[in-house]
Formats: sequence, structure tokens, C-alpha cells
Amino acid sequence: MAEIIEKIYSILEPILDGTDIFIVGIKVKPVNNLKIFLDADSGLSIEKCASTNRKLYHQIEATGLFPDGDFSLEVSSPGVDEPLVQLRQYKKNIGRKLTVTDNNGVEHTGQLKEVSEELLTLEIKLPKSKDTTMVEIPFANIKKSIVQIIF
Repeated sequence: MAEIIEKIYSILEPILDGTDIFIVGIKVKPVNNLKIFLDADSGLSIEKCASTNRKLYHQIEATGLFPDGDFSLEVSSPGVDEPLVQLRQYKKNIGRKLTVTDNNGVEHTGQLKEVSEELLTLEIKLPKSKDTTMVEIPFANIKKSIVQIIF
């Protein structure tokens, strides 16, 4: 499986070169079902997914990675309930509400204000107050981060 994932990365990266689209993850399910999760700095539209899917499908066929042609390909965003996994995703979500679970299981929910290579900064409302506090959380101490969708 690791070989296939590496090969998919090597095929996909040139396709995405020069775009604002980036790879979030690649999964290979049984019977060669390839699931490619992408994101984009300007948002990942259905058109971007479809275009990438077509290009990637043709490249996979051309390389002969699956000689019998027995594979399926799905290209999508990870979904709104999936944790952020890359620095680029954090940067894209500055200004949005984020729930961060640290390695001790403590949840911090607030507005994502800043992101650096080492840590993120959340602005958190204090309970029973209109005041806020800034909390810095090192990436090394983050178990998972989920963007909160506000309706």
C-alpha cells in the first residue's frame, strides 16, 4: 500500500503544481479504491475536484500502476468534520472558529487568530464575561483540531 500511495503522490504533485490546490491525504481501500483528499487556499470547488480527478485518472492509466485497469478513483475535500492536518489548512482557516483538543484531552474553542510553524493562537471568550483571552497552543501539543461551522 505504501508503494501505491508514494506513486500516487509522485503522479499527483506535478498535476497540482502551479495551482493553489494541495494534498491533504491519500487512502487506498481494498480492491484498489483510491481516495484522494485535497484542499485549496481559495476553496476547493467541485470543478477543481473533477478536473484533478480526470487528469489523475489518465496519468494513473498511462503509468500502468494497475495493469488490469482495476481501480476506482475518488477526489474530494476531507469534509467539514475532519480534523486539520497540515499547516496550510490552519493558515487557510484563520478567522474561523476552531475547537482544539490538546494531548491531555482538554478542549479549547475560539477564533483562530494566528498560525506559525510552531503554534497557533486562539482568541477564547472567558466564561460569563465579554472579555477574551489569547491562548497559544504548540502544534506538538495538539491531538486534533476541528473547524466549527456556524449557521
